[in-house]
Amino acid sequence: MPESPMSASPYEVLGVAASATEDELRRAFRKALRETHPDTGGDPGRFNAVQQAWDRVSTTERRAAYDAGRGIHSDRHETFTGQAARPRQDTRPKARSHGHPGGWRRERFLSQLREWAGRGVEIADPYDPAFVRSAPREIRRTLADALAEESTARTLSTLGIGFTVWHDVSTGDPESKIDHVVLGPSGLFALLSEDFGGPVRVRKGELIGDALAGERPFHELASRAKVLSRQLRVTFTGLVVVLPDDALDEPVIQLGSVRGAATLAVTQSYLAMLLRQGVTGSAPIGGNELFDVRTRVGDGVRFV
Repeated sequence: MPESPMSASPYEVLGVAASATEDELRRAFRKALRETHPDTGGDPGRFNAVQQAWDRVSTTERRAAYDAGRGIHSDRHETFTGQAARPRQDTRPKARSHGHPGGWRRERFLSQLREWAGRGVEIADPYDPAFVRSAPREIRRTLADALAEESTARTLSTLGIGFTVWHDVSTGDPESKIDHVVLGPSGLFALLSEDFGGPVRVRKGELIGDALAGERPFHELASRAKVLSRQLRVTFTGLVVVLPDDALDEPVIQLGSVRGAATLAVTQSYLAMLLRQGVTGSAPIGGNELFDVRTRVGDGVRFV
């Protein structure tokens, strides 16, 4: 699968136009390397980003492949479809799943794309990375979130038959949906799957960082969970924002709590462990209580 639709292009990282000559590109790389090198007080994260950007466009062949929307080591056209190669069949029981993860955002992305391209314009491949990179941030963000939701859904399916998952849960306006509601022995969780296209930090109970365009994901999640909690007459154990592995310095960060529900930022690769182990200080649920909560959510949940 190609890089995130929200990822900065190599040209943006190196500070040049996409039309820069090879000499201009090389000079920009050397300058960026000097400015970001840790030995001269530069930022290690930016230094690595500069090296990775240069690796994508360092030769005529690699640059042509990148501009055409293909991966560095691939001679076939890769798209943002989110369809990974099928692994060997896993016969273990999956978590019960309801709803269509990423479905609403996929439709929203295609609608936004058609509106941006203009009436009558034929779009050969809406998921062509070269085409997606040319779209405005709002459109790329919609696709990035759809891919993130689908990735989270694949992780949630591996939790096992003891868990039940509801995707694309309505709390009113489709823009204010909860991406995933997860119920298992460790509790009831409301999840948002996000991809801001860059690293984030935690401050005063919220995510911050240059990649966020004024967004307040934990504030939004708490507001949506409050609505759903009242509708279904349930109490959430945790409110979780799921992020790409490279967005956080730690696999999981607990920010605090909202109305008794722990608020946590977690990376995709650590999510399953978090949900299996549960939140420190929260009692597990089972037996009649688990059945009762599953019945309330199943009978009352609505999808976007």
